[in-house]
Amino acid sequence: MADPQLTHLDAEGRVRMVDVGDKAVTTRTATAEGVFRTRPEVVKMVDGDALGKADVLATARLAGIGAAKKTSELIPLCHQIPLNSVKVHFDLDADAGEIRVSATAKTTGRTGVEMEALTAVSVAGLTLHDMVKAVDPLATMDGVRLAAKSGGKRGDWTRESDDDNAATDQNAHPAEPAAIDEDRSAVVVVSSTAASRGEREDSTGPAIESWLVDRGFSPVEVHVVADAEIEVAVTEQVRRSPAALLTTGGTGVAPDDRTPEATAPHLTLQLPGVAEAMRARGIAATPTAAMSRGVVGFAGRTLVVNLPGSTGGVRDGLAVLDDLLEHLLEVHANGGGH
Repeated sequence: MADPQLTHLDAEGRVRMVDVGDKAVTTRTATAEGVFRTRPEVVKMVDGDALGKADVLATARLAGIGAAKKTSELIPLCHQIPLNSVKVHFDLDADAGEIRVSATAKTTGRTGVEMEALTAVSVAGLTLHDMVKAVDPLATMDGVRLAAKSGGKRGDWTRESDDDNAATDQNAHPAEPAAIDEDRSAVVVVSSTAASRGEREDSTGPAIESWLVDRGFSPVEVHVVADAEIEVAVTEQVRRSPAALLTTGGTGVAPDDRTPEATAPHLTLQLPGVAEAMRARGIAATPTAAMSRGVVGFAGRTLVVNLPGSTGGVRDGLAVLDDLLEHLLEVHANGGGH
């Protein structure tokens, strides 16, 4: 089978609009999805229409539908197509601090509606951000992606089916290392069910954020998730490939402490010596630090560090990183010398 080609480039590498005149007219649908992340109490405010603005979800839904209709104006090489329908749906999870956004677009024509569905999800998420930014400027819209489509030459397609095929072909086509760039982006993931529910105020996330900012990282995002959501959170943030991903909490021996298990599968290079140095520094202050199971390593270009959930454990872990951080990033992520 021939390798896939970029359809928006001609034989000389110049940008072009694809000629779809010879394609069959069929009914085509596409579904896209994304996750709007904020604090649990903000999701409750959205659900209860307590933000003091117009109906938040209705406004975001209208924005998404309107954006789908204007996709060809926003994305230069998209065709103008007649939309049979656009549906935008929100699934609120207050405990996780998430609003899952999905959009399904449908047309009858010669080209697909993937971009219309993706645009609807993106603009609906941006509208949610606009509506809640006064109470949570750190909210994010993550993981916008195509979930499924039907019609056209390829027929029915779902992300799950392609994931299965990718797993089957992994040995034949090994994944390339994650792309390296020069940014200093960082993400902090706090694993705490109580904090995610607003039952207690988290102090570890802001402490790590401040430490990162002082060392020149920008932007720095902080996400507070329930213990049960740590695997999904780590997976999503690793896929975004920040320069550094620091977690706090979930490293102990309680049944719901699962941060090391969520992290280890993503590590392409483990750094057990760094993790042991953190434990040793903690043990000097409190013997219970020996129970911390946190791991450290690189996931592609991203330095991933599991810190304990206590303020003292975070302080000790960051003190160890102080002497190692720049050297680790320079030698591994940026390819510098010793």
